[in-house]
Amino acid sequence: MSKKNTILSQIASIFFISIGCIIAGFAIGSILIHNEILDGGINGVSIILGLKTFIPTSVFIVLLNIPFLILGYKTLGKEFVFKALYAMVFFAIILYIMENYVNVGIEDMLLATVYGGVILGIGVGLIIRFGGCLDGTEIAAIILSKKTNLSLGQIVLICNVVIFGSAGLVFGIDRALYSLLTYFITSKIIDYISEGLEKAKAAMIITNQSESVSKDIYEKLGRTVTSFEGRGMINGETTILYCVITRLELNELKKIVSSDDVQAFVTIMDVSEIIGSHIKKGPKKVIEE
Repeated sequence: MSKKNTILSQIASIFFISIGCIIAGFAIGSILIHNEILDGGINGVSIILGLKTFIPTSVFIVLLNIPFLILGYKTLGKEFVFKALYAMVFFAIILYIMENYVNVGIEDMLLATVYGGVILGIGVGLIIRFGGCLDGTEIAAIILSKKTNLSLGQIVLICNVVIFGSAGLVFGIDRALYSLLTYFITSKIIDYISEGLEKAKAAMIITNQSESVSKDIYEKLGRTVTSFEGRGMINGETTILYCVITRLELNELKKIVSSDDVQAFVTIMDVSEIIGSHIKKGPKKVIEE
């Protein structure tokens, strides 16, 4: 990928992340907060604190997410952390404006839940699709999933059960149930927009630069790679690489296989379940499963 195309791609990513932040900020600030309906993760915690203190929700969103960005710096890379930080700060600004100056006036709780969840899912889906992130919970979940037997989805679900349970104690069981419904609606919309909220991705990479690609995947993503010998009709002998990554690591994988010194053909597939370990352990060297 040329330098010009890389710059244009980054500009496009920031643009669509910004659009996603505006949409998500509108959903939470103008619909959900006014009806005491929560989002999941750190944003849900921030909403609880914002509604129960004199400090704006947007301030909590930035402050509570910063530690997770620091934790994710080595695991997910500089570009992801930059986009996530930008998304969180811009989202916080939009949220502050929407919460204080825009109220669409939906008083029916079911309508607020459904439309708030759909609009929020569209916004967050755009942010994730273009390499950003609004919630540090997923960053922590990726790190924990590499050190435990729990999957990314299981860790996120456990966190949200705790958060929605807390909402039931603070705002009442009805608000907790509406918040839970919003979460499921949002998750389903994100599925359509970002091609999978909690699904792992399997990458099949056909390349003649298998050693350098394997090394980059291992060092930058911490994922082991399995190689197969193949034969193309035109190019003859070639190597096929197979690895499993998370949704948030997909953007970094695309960068690896799109660099100027790599020629590769890549297919990406959804993975419904993973049994066993596919992460690095010990010294940094390329290991084949």
